[in-house]
Amino acid sequence: MLRITATITISEDELVERFIRAPGPGGQNVNKVETAVQLRFDAAHSPNLPHAVFLRLKPLAGRRMTRDGVVVITANRFRSQERNREEARERLADLIRKAAVTPKRRRPTRPGKAAKQRRLDAKKRRAGLKRTRGKRGVSDD
Repeated sequence: MLRITATITISEDELVERFIRAPGPGGQNVNKVETAVQLRFDAAHSPNLPHAVFLRLKPLAGRRMTRDGVVVITANRFRSQERNREEARERLADLIRKAAVTPKRRRPTRPGKAAKQRRLDAKKRRAGLKRTRGKRGVSDD
């Protein structure tokens, strides 16, 4: 059981882990042992994930989410399989936690009377400045 928030938990059978060979340096170990983990979570069909959270998760996940709504996280930072597995699960949990936060609704507001007056005064000052520049006459040469 992967606990995301107080209300959202993901069961183990919804997570699919596949171990792959990690790229990069590591000597002979990297060629023999599959230490990197690829964690897959079908967010679109998960009964434990609310639809609103899924909709916010889509843009947050970006390229990590397939067209079918499956979140794929690859972890290969560590040289041990277990630590990569923990990191992948933690990254998935963090991603879903961010999506679980409902954004604050924006209340449309209008500028106040003083703000309108300041704007008009600034426009008048600027217009006056430009008016005083004027064009050079023929006799000004």
